[in-house]
Amino acid sequence: MANFSKSNVPQFSMDVYQNEYLPEGGREVNAIVTVTATGGGTVGSAVAAPHLYAPGRGPSAGVAIMVDCSGSMDYPPTKMRNARDATAAAIDTLRDGVHFAVIAGTHVAKEVYPGGGRLAVADATTRGQAKEALRKLSAGGGTAIGTWLKLADRLLSSDEVAIRHGILLTDGRNEHESPEDLKRSLDECAGRFTCDARGVGTDWEVKEVTGIASALLGTADIVADPAALAADFTQMMEKAMGKEVADVALRLWTPVGTAIKFVKQVAPTVEELTDRRTEAGPRAGDYPTGSWGDESRDYHVCVEVPAASLGQEMLAARVSLVVPQPDGSAQNLGAQGLVRAVWTDDMAASTSINPQVAHYTGQAELAQAIQQGLDLRKAGDMDGATAKLG
Repeated sequence: MANFSKSNVPQFSMDVYQNEYLPEGGREVNAIVTVTATGGGTVGSAVAAPHLYAPGRGPSAGVAIMVDCSGSMDYPPTKMRNARDATAAAIDTLRDGVHFAVIAGTHVAKEVYPGGGRLAVADATTRGQAKEALRKLSAGGGTAIGTWLKLADRLLSSDEVAIRHGILLTDGRNEHESPEDLKRSLDECAGRFTCDARGVGTDWEVKEVTGIASALLGTADIVADPAALAADFTQMMEKAMGKEVADVALRLWTPVGTAIKFVKQVAPTVEELTDRRTEAGPRAGDYPTGSWGDESRDYHVCVEVPAASLGQEMLAARVSLVVPQPDGSAQNLGAQGLVRAVWTDDMAASTSINPQVAHYTGQAELAQAIQQGLDLRKAGDMDGATAKLG
């Protein structure tokens, strides 16, 4: 089994890309903030995160695997077997010491392993027991995904672990609870654990699966061929095992007279974060980004500044990375970036668009095209999907 623990704590770096020049009367400042986390040993502007776990070990982590066991998983009969095999592959990828549970999801949620309202601790014995317990999984019943998520939340909250993550598999529509009930469950779980969601086959509802992943800061994808589930689950679990710092927030401070118009993640996926802001002191707000491993993400920050005369300049926003604490304090991860505004009568300077900003200006349209492509691929229109997805 692969060893995903690291000998060094993660390090974070931040780069801000923008054209700080505004014409006279200009009030909107756009910047792309690139945040990069590495596993240690990075030189330069990277800043080490606080020791969140012991050297030579991975962070404490809990994972809940939610497997759709509704009646539709019996058609074709191989689908349920593929789901069991995929879950077994994910269990094999758990590193020793990770806390985990398996949940069977229908119109109710049931503990498959270990049971008793608790998590198991991964080692050779518990991995074997969990895979043996998968033999009991069978298809039957309806679909109420909110109940699965709430059980996952209860189990993941039962142990003091730094990183809490879910993996959810469904093949159908959430027909046995209302959209309002699912939203309430997502609202309750948001910020408590992250979750990757997968739709297997072609009968599931795209917006439900992507909505779950978006609300819980995870990934969503189609696995059209159930036979490909094992490889996908292995890859998802490998990424989960690579997460090293949980509950990281992008903290934006703005001076008097300025306002944040929007904050969104634009790479590797597009996620709107504006409405997820939580206040973090005078003129400061936190935007959740979830858990981090070795990776890089880009964020588009748009700030509205007060109009100023030519030649003036100001700090429009200060961006930092923090891990908010329950007592209201925060661990500062050190990396910081500044967004500036300078008013000029140089038309060439003020009308120039930074390449990174220009690249992401059309990401909303791209996200819409991707969504349309996913819908077309699910419907079997491969030509149309190819046209949208490339």
